[in-house]
Amino acid sequence: MSTKTTPLKRSIVTAASFVILIWWLKVAESLLGLSLYPLGVLPRNSDGLVGILTGPLVHGSWQHLMGNTLPLLMLGSILIYGYPRSRWLALALIWLLSGTGVWLFGRDSYHLGASGLSHGMFFYLLVGGLLRRDRRSIALLMVAFFMYSSMLMTIFPSEPDVSFEYHLFGAMAGSWSAYIFRKWEPMPPPSLYPWQRRLKEEQAWEEDDPIIGDQWKSESQRANEQAQTRRVRAADQPVNPLQDAD
Repeated sequence: MSTKTTPLKRSIVTAASFVILIWWLKVAESLLGLSLYPLGVLPRNSDGLVGILTGPLVHGSWQHLMGNTLPLLMLGSILIYGYPRSRWLALALIWLLSGTGVWLFGRDSYHLGASGLSHGMFFYLLVGGLLRRDRRSIALLMVAFFMYSSMLMTIFPSEPDVSFEYHLFGAMAGSWSAYIFRKWEPMPPPSLYPWQRRLKEEQAWEEDDPIIGDQWKSESQRANEQAQTRRVRAADQPVNPLQDAD
């Protein structure tokens, strides 16, 4: 039996580690008789700025924590596994921008919990799949949408004691991050039908013929193929993602 750790297993372990962390914080808060709500985001108050960093780590109740646990584990595992080049920057932007949006525009109350992070991850997978439209991204989009499509509605006000602002700004941060990093991940090679593979093999055999070569082709065919080759080579050149983010 192989003991090699796969990228999917590492992604699940990473997401589970964060979930364990926030559970331990809630356990410590309960056992020590602490109240960690001041670590949440308090809008337009200098004392509430720390909540931009700490707000997603604390939860108001056990029910609140349990409601965030499974989305964090599932969506976190999917994002970390499916977007290896952009995952950490995307998560950092979602974390910081969602808290900043709440601090600037949220209601005058403490906002806490990791639901902004989970909404950001969902919208990152959703918008990223729609923008990239490759098989891998679409598959990840469909899995996330099948499990948590209700997040499309929870960005709007519903209950007075629920911070829809965290949901809304998390969704905005996830969507914006997906747009910025849409070209960071390598695109998989296009799939070919059997007849396309046979045609490609026949063309390769004809072009490799040491006597005939491509003399049987017209001038326009050769010009078109040369232009296609130049486009492929140009596409293979490394792209600076920072310059390509506009």
